[in-house]
Order: sequence, then structure tokens, then C-alpha cells
Amino acid sequence: MSADLPFSCRCGAVRYVLHNASAREGERLTCHCRDCQTFARMDRQPERLLGDHGGTDLFVARCANLTIAQGKAELASLHLTERPTLRWYARCCDTPLFNSYKNGKLPYLTVVLANCDQSDIDAHLGPVRGHLFVEQAPQPTPYSNFPTIRLAPRFAMRFLFDILSGNRRRSPLFDSETLQPIAAPEGPPSQKAAHVR
Repeated sequence: MSADLPFSCRCGAVRYVLHNASAREGERLTCHCRDCQTFARMDRQPERLLGDHGGTDLFVARCANLTIAQGKAELASLHLTERPTLRWYARCCDTPLFNSYKNGKLPYLTVVLANCDQSDIDAHLGPVRGHLFVEQAPQPTPYSNFPTIRLAPRFAMRFLFDILSGNRRRSPLFDSETLQPIAAPEGPPSQKAAHVR
């Protein structure tokens, strides 16, 4: 069963909705990578985002399924490293919100699930499907790395559909014509990463 899940930043200035939220439309994963841990520490209450073993609960969604209902002007983006992952947060309260590719050419979005009511998350997205980068967790974990090769066919089908249908141009985070982010990424990456650590 899919649903429209409401989210908000910690102070409530930024509100957004993930439409058609279901296990069929995306993948619920927990990421333990150092960059996700660094991103979570931007929040003034990082324990809200980091679960057991320093993992961040994420949902890999279609970017066209996102609507910004309020506070679009408060959105900011940054690169923590030279890699193409773009991290989005609410400037008003430093709440981490999403991860995306550096531009709208690859139509995916990972949504930080801590910003939604957890009973809604469990009911509509089901349990966590797997854990990523467990070797980077701050302490030993009982988990093993989920084989991402198992996700590749599902990702590829969604990417192809969203590119061919034009859905990637419906993302509220990127300009529909240029596919560039609506909030220019902050940097340089090394300085920003040092700041949030």
C-alpha cells in the first residue's frame, strides 16, 4: 500500500511530501558510511538521525515523487567530498533532508526518514531491506553489507523510465531545463566537511 508521507525539518519551516511511498517505489536501507555520519552531525540533535551503530535510515525514492510544500527558500546543498553525492539540508535549523546526485541527470533521491513519523514509515515502507558500509560504523555491528547488485535491476528500470518519460525534470530540487540544483552547492568540500565534523 502506497501513501503520501509528510516530512518536515526539525523547526517545521521546511515541509515536504513523498508521494507514492511504498516498498514497490523505492528501497529502505540503513547507511553507516562516514559521510552520512558527518551529515547527521550537522543536526543539533544528531542522535535523532543516527540509529544503532551509527546508521542513517534512508529511503531511495524517485525524485519526481517529492513535493516541497513549504520553505523551499530554506533549502541548501553541499558536497562533503569530491564525489558527486549532493547533500540537502534545511538552512533554518541545519536538519539533513535528502541526498541526490550532483544534478538532475540521475533521477534518484534518498530521503532521511528520521524527519517523518516512524509509525507511518514502518506501515508504508516496511522494514529495513539492508545495511550499507557497515565496515565504517563507529562500533562493530551485527549486520553484513547488503549486496547492492541485487538492487541494480530495480534502480536501472526506474532510472530508465524516469529519464525516458521526462519525470526527472519534475524534481523540485533541480531546474527543469538545466537539471542544475536550485541551491548552489556550498564549498569547497574540504572546508565544509571540516566545519560539520
